[in-house]
Parts: sequence; structure tokens; C-alpha cells
Amino acid sequence: QVQLVESGGGLVQAGGSLRLSCAASGRTSWQHAMGWFRQAPGKEREFVAGISWSGGTTYYTDSVKGRFTISRDNAKKTVYLQMNSLKPEDTAVYYCYADIGETVVTGTNGYWGQGTQVTVSS
Repeated sequence: QVQLVESGGGLVQAGGSLRLSCAASGRTSWQHAMGWFRQAPGKEREFVAGISWSGGTTYYTDSVKGRFTISRDNAKKTVYLQMNSLKPEDTAVYYCYADIGETVVTGTNGYWGQGTQVTVSS
């Protein structure tokens, strides 16, 4: 029974930066691989970034490599997504995800947040 609440979304100009946060509540040991997904209007939901429970392994979709950074603070039960050099194509609803497993983000068995809107203007 894990509840995830995203925050930090909003409107930003192209080239700007934004940091998303995802805070967990409920009865959880916090031993979950965590990730961020996004869904733009008219497009399918896609994986953005993932991080293992230990934080030792991170991985990203090709379109955000070098621009986005995922991190976590297990003591605070919070995961972050730092987004730099934002582009209009990054506009989407971003969803936080906690996987049942500890290492790999599958997107099939886990918990989802309600999402936060990110809009990047030209």
C-alpha cells in the first residue's frame, strides 16, 4: 500500500530547468526500484528514467540522456528528476512509479502517482 505524490511541474521556457519530486507515504520499506514515465497528448506513455533501490544504477531513454538526472533519498522516501535544457518536445504529464522489485523498473507491477504537468514553451 504505497501512495506517491508528484510535485514541481509547471510552465518553463525552452532551455530552462525544472526539478520534479515524488514523495511516498503509507506502509512501505521503500525497497523499490523507482522511475519516471511521461505521456504527451496524442502519444503513448513512455519510460523516461529509472533508478535501483540502492541508487547505484540509473538508466534513461535516449532522448533525455545528458539532460535529465534521476536521484533518490531513501531516508526521506523521495525520488527526484532534475530536468535541464528543456525542449518543447518534453511537454507531457510526468508520472512517478515504484516497482515491486528492487532493481529494474518494469512499469507493469508497481504503484503509480497521479502525475504532474510539465509544459515547455518555445
